[in-house]
Amino acid sequence: MVAVPAGAFWRKFLAFSGPGYLVAVGYMDPGNWATGIAGGAGYGYHLLSVILVANLAAMFLQSLAAKLGIVSGLDLAQACRRAWGPRVSFVLWILCEIAIIACDLAELLGAAIALKLLFGLPLVWGVALIGFEVLLLLGLTRHSVRPLEAFIVCLMLVISACFAVELALARPAVGAVLRGFVPSPEIVSDPAMLYIAIGILGATIMPHNLYLHSALVKSRAYERTVQGIRQAIRYSRIDVVVALTLAIFVNGAILILAASAFHGRGMDEVSIEDAYQLLAPALGTGAASTLFAVALLASGQNSSITGTLAGQIVLEGFTDLRIAPWMRQLASRLLAMVPAILAVSIWGESSVTDLLIFSQVVLSLQLPFAVYPLVRLTGNRAWMGRFTNGRLTAVVAWTLTAGLIGLNAYLLISLTR
Repeated sequence: MVAVPAGAFWRKFLAFSGPGYLVAVGYMDPGNWATGIAGGAGYGYHLLSVILVANLAAMFLQSLAAKLGIVSGLDLAQACRRAWGPRVSFVLWILCEIAIIACDLAELLGAAIALKLLFGLPLVWGVALIGFEVLLLLGLTRHSVRPLEAFIVCLMLVISACFAVELALARPAVGAVLRGFVPSPEIVSDPAMLYIAIGILGATIMPHNLYLHSALVKSRAYERTVQGIRQAIRYSRIDVVVALTLAIFVNGAILILAASAFHGRGMDEVSIEDAYQLLAPALGTGAASTLFAVALLASGQNSSITGTLAGQIVLEGFTDLRIAPWMRQLASRLLAMVPAILAVSIWGESSVTDLLIFSQVVLSLQLPFAVYPLVRLTGNRAWMGRFTNGRLTAVVAWTLTAGLIGLNAYLLISLTR
């Protein structure tokens, strides 16, 4: 447990900082790279508005997840099991595992692509290396969450620094970038653009991150009084906003870089590997490609760690299985590694970008099954007491839930036409 000291704002802020960053890495994982590059290369800056809206929605939902964990003392998986029993929990667990596998598929493939680009390592070997390296890192930090949080923040700073340099080299048109943050009806009317937009949504608001965040906030030793709980909610909300603001920068930078370097130059369909090869000539320096691969490796490494943590939290929370931590982590890791290795072996390395985008669409389709229970529980006075969602929060939460369900339904209908 991380002790929360009395005294100045900054001391308390630093004590509560951490969970938001572990969650934020999921918002800049290789799945975001695939959808961001595809969106920027194919449609210019149009989908920046989707990134902005998705990240604002993520801030709102992650704040609800943190509040649930702080007030109830249970993570979202445990709360679902207690509220609706083992049968409903089993269904929700299976759906969440599908989302985690889809997410981990993207994370492992992304990191493996980076190893291939930097060192020429085959994708299958890269997936295996990253998978077991993550287990080693989690084993070394199992006694305290603080070293892991520090490691995650360092890698996030590496990613941000790489993209700051990339944007400086790309010199995007500021006016066009600003116009991209204004939503366009074309996003919904064009099925191909909608598919990428839904992928961006799934890559940003990851369902398992809601489970993860509701568990991570329990690592803080705050007073279980009304004032202590209110203070914990406040500082956790600040943590989320700061961390996800950094994620907005990275996600936006990926799309802006792709739009400025590739869109309009006859390169409307660009994979991650293509982007690595094309950035150097497009931006006039070989450093652009190297920075791109380094940031991708840091992104895949970061998100693989949090994906494994989410997997073990979901497994234990929904099933109430009490097994050794190393067995939970190994099970979570194998559930992702095996599909990733099979996918590369069966469909080949050329299909990786399509797999990455498809995995993010799967995440979006699974999202309502995490958001609905979260909104329902945080709006229940029996669970939350005086911290139940207020009227405005409830309206926003249920509107967002309905919107997610509607967008996914519209996508399914569009794909079957």
